[in-house]
Amino acid sequence: MNDIIQSTLQTLQKSNTLLIKLSDEELSNATISPYYSSIGSHIRHIYDFYDCSLDMDNDGIVDLTARKRNLDVESCCDSAIEYLNRIVTKIKTIDIEKKKEVVVIDDLGSGKIRIDYTFAALLAQANSHTIHHYAIINYILDRLGISIEDSNFGYNPTTPKGVTNLN
Repeated sequence: MNDIIQSTLQTLQKSNTLLIKLSDEELSNATISPYYSSIGSHIRHIYDFYDCSLDMDNDGIVDLTARKRNLDVESCCDSAIEYLNRIVTKIKTIDIEKKKEVVVIDDLGSGKIRIDYTFAALLAQANSHTIHHYAIINYILDRLGISIEDSNFGYNPTTPKGVTNLN
């Protein structure tokens, strides 16, 4: 299996472990300041990014502004796990060698633009994006008094251990 596929699946497995532990109420709790977002909203956002990335058209175009935003995922752990399983199944069937060049449409703040990518680069972006959202989820978990048994959850693998100052 390709390294980027393996890394992607490993990162996504962390959310499955989390979802098995949470109740629907904990998943949808949006009481933590300063943003009042829920774990579920971050999970949905992560999965929608992958779903959209895997929904390439016949011309090799991925439109990241056309995410489906599956709102059931924000409040139901079973729906989130089902959505994750569909994404994982799609990822496992990718022949990354056949999907080398893609065009990504995204809005980086000044309207939609087209960006030349490789599919592997898009998956790498999705993986980093996921880890970033795991860090936010980890903050919410802490404030809700929920602990998970993964000391690396929300940490980029390149972050040196014991570093508290990001300067």
